Amino acid sequence: MHRRTFVKAFALSASVISMGLAFSVQAADTIKVGIMHSLSGTMAISETPLKDVALMTIAEINAKGGVLGKQLEPVVVDPASNWPLFAEKARQLLSQDKTAVVFGCWTSVSRKSVLPVFEELNGLLFYPVQYEGEEMSPNVFYTGAAPNQQAIPAVEYLMSEDGGAAKRYFLLGTDYVYPRTTNKILRAFLHAKGVQDKDIAEVYTPFGYSDYQTIVADIKKFSAGGKTAVISTINGDSNVPFYKELANQGVKATDVPVVAFSVGEEELRGIDTRPLVGNLAAWNYFESVDNPTNKTFVAQWKAYAKAHKLPNADTVVTNDPMEATYVGIHMWAQAVEKAGTTDVDKVRAAMAGQTFTAPSGFTLTMDATNHHLHKPVMIGEIEGNGQFNVVWQTETPVRAQPWSPFIAGNDKKSKEPVKTASH
Repeated sequence: MHRRTFVKAFALSASVISMGLAFSVQAADTIKVGIMHSLSGTMAISETPLKDVALMTIAEINAKGGVLGKQLEPVVVDPASNWPLFAEKARQLLSQDKTAVVFGCWTSVSRKSVLPVFEELNGLLFYPVQYEGEEMSPNVFYTGAAPNQQAIPAVEYLMSEDGGAAKRYFLLGTDYVYPRTTNKILRAFLHAKGVQDKDIAEVYTPFGYSDYQTIVADIKKFSAGGKTAVISTINGDSNVPFYKELANQGVKATDVPVVAFSVGEEELRGIDTRPLVGNLAAWNYFESVDNPTNKTFVAQWKAYAKAHKLPNADTVVTNDPMEATYVGIHMWAQAVEKAGTTDVDKVRAAMAGQTFTAPSGFTLTMDATNHHLHKPVMIGEIEGNGQFNVVWQTETPVRAQPWSPFIAGNDKKSKEPVKTASH
């Protein structure tokens, strides 16, 4: 080769190499963060706001300089309320997109679908919704409530004089793992309190179910046998026709109170709540909680919704899983800063004992042994404006019991710390 040609070729290859290095440096300048929520299908009503609040939180962290001096880059996927598709999307986020962490899922069936993928690939999932417990994974941080932080206190409240002293319980849920396991726990709890099976009804409907006429008529018949409360684990858009049918048939909270575990401010946005006044929901946060941290959070969300022209931006609300998403992203960012890396094993170790002052007004702590948050418990009454008036709450955060003491054989499991990954 002629010397001049060689020099040119060398210079060209050097510039290509330097361009390649520039691209790789540029790619490493951001930390990719997965957001995996149903933006279509039956669960979109509940999950779309979680995607949006995740993007808001990432923008907030980026505005303050990001994490480890790098900007967070969100990668959003839509598993479309299709449970097997969640596993595919999780694999895509971890293997192809190389995300450092994933925030997502609502239903337990979607979480169960992705769990083997996160464990196989040693990814990190932050799960922001109340659930049935009976699970601990080194690859999941649970920022929603376990049953002892929601379901059990709610039923204790219904049994109390303040809660109406219910004697009979109509357990109504969507037909999948969360409602069925929660109701298994609640049935055992009710038995322990002396309630007999004849005073417990249990009914399930499919996802997306809308014809509640017969079921509400059955609730009315069942309530004729004594003071009755409905415990609702209905998920997604089925809540709207259920509450509309209660109103249609004149079922009032003063006669048959409904306590819901998957209905918050967002689900009530689509209905006239005036006939539902007095019905209850049990969560760990409500938008109406009055403290400076929450005022900032709510104002930030409303401003974000307007700036990004979200649908019905003038009426957006916050809710419990949105708060849990916000807390989870901030805690992960804190853990990465502490670890000095996004390495999953090091971040997992750094998550132990992380604290964060949440919009609930409480300082929440990530349990070092079970990957669940210590959370306050609140029971709210529906008001005519679609908000909740908190009628009862714990004085301090409650430590989660992922393994319910009301399920046989759990005593031993509850003493075991979460197993670390074998990677």
